[in-house]
Amino acid sequence: MKKKSIYNIQLLLALFSSSIAFSQQNFNLKQKKIEVYSTVKATKERLSKSNQKYSVTDFNQPKETDPCIFVDPIHSFQNYVGIGGAITDASAETFAKLPKTKQQEIINAYFDKEKGSGYNLLRTTINSSDFSSESYTYVKDHDKDLKTFSIAHDLKYKIPMIKEAQKKIDKKEFTFYASPWSPPAWMKDNNSMLKGGSLLPEYYQTWANYFVKFVNAYEKLGMPIWGVSIQNEPMAVQTWESCIYTAEQERDFLKNYLGPTFHKNGFQDKKIIVWDHNRDLIYQRASTILNDPEAAKYVWGVGFHWYETWNGNQNLYDNVGLVNKTFPNVNLIFTEGCKEKFKFEDIYEWYLGEMYGRAMINDFNNGTTAWTDWNILLDETGGPNHVGNFCFAPIIADTRTNEVHYTNAYYYMGHFSRFIRPGAKRIAASSNRSDLLTTSFVNENGKIVVVVMNQSSIPMDYSLWIQGQAVKMNAEANSIKSIIIS
Repeated sequence: MKKKSIYNIQLLLALFSSSIAFSQQNFNLKQKKIEVYSTVKATKERLSKSNQKYSVTDFNQPKETDPCIFVDPIHSFQNYVGIGGAITDASAETFAKLPKTKQQEIINAYFDKEKGSGYNLLRTTINSSDFSSESYTYVKDHDKDLKTFSIAHDLKYKIPMIKEAQKKIDKKEFTFYASPWSPPAWMKDNNSMLKGGSLLPEYYQTWANYFVKFVNAYEKLGMPIWGVSIQNEPMAVQTWESCIYTAEQERDFLKNYLGPTFHKNGFQDKKIIVWDHNRDLIYQRASTILNDPEAAKYVWGVGFHWYETWNGNQNLYDNVGLVNKTFPNVNLIFTEGCKEKFKFEDIYEWYLGEMYGRAMINDFNNGTTAWTDWNILLDETGGPNHVGNFCFAPIIADTRTNEVHYTNAYYYMGHFSRFIRPGAKRIAASSNRSDLLTTSFVNENGKIVVVVMNQSSIPMDYSLWIQGQAVKMNAEANSIKSIIIS
């Protein structure tokens, strides 16, 4: 009887999968509703819905002279976890300085699914980062047993803001993870939270226990922790909080300490993210850890940033793709990116948005499942930041005037987060013009979302082509569009 029930369930699942495949293979664009949302330079269009009516025609074989975006719903790839940003001390301190009406405006702008960007992903810090007003930890010096562990520091600013965001996110979609910039100074070989240094081997277990304490403390206050990364930027000696791990050191800390400690404490469901640094060394780090089965079994995903351009190179998206091809069962998550060297007079520059659009399209097309911006909010200085590393954020709040400024990065990210929902799957999409970038997803409700970005200063007409049918579209100069097919 039991075997028969299992067989029936398997048969139903197979039939369901077959029906989906059949519907995809018989996709009829002429029977679909098409909606378009646009953000366009030199206009007032910001995630603006078009009133245009779109007609679909048969279009069997495009020519090379026909600019096209090709979408193939039959073939799907990675699952989509979500999009969001980091609530740092700096974000939360800026938030607290604003009137309640402005606070609610920002929360709605990011996390409301109907009126805002529909973010579901949040990152925060374990201990301080550069985007804190000072260095801090959760324990007193040399407390190896962690008897003094307390997150009281976070209760003033960070946790209240996280709680406000949490209220707007569906419980099933709330995805919250944390990353350390440095262990306490006394656990490190340089006796400082700043300027690199490494975790002393005699404190490996203490540091693993510290993670457990953090998770338990936050969850006790009603904030479920989805996952953690082992170390933010483990190959960067920064003037701010930082800590160096070689690939072998990170592998062994995970294999022998953090992974077993999480399992011992019932945290098998917590996602552990390795690397959490730039695309340049991502394959070396991933392969070193994932080629070790005893370490790999604890890894949910590989995290990465976009700052590999520090040396004048271009972004190395192919490295992300190589990790995806080599380790297809391991997730990829973009854990941090921002425009550095803040200038208040540049907050409305168009390039800020295009940085995000270009990166998100390329990262998703190379297998990325989730994408996390850095600070969701900063003040008029690009801070606060206790070491002067001032940066841009999608929303800037001028605490002198209580004005809230939305950069183009906010709108570009919204073209993804507002329409692509957790549980979606990426489907095949390609462009025959290098300036016309695209990616596409299908949501669980069957709606297809095609994002098209024209990164050039020349407008371009093109055809959106699906299975021998097409609809004429236009891509204004320096624009991004979300096309919803339902």
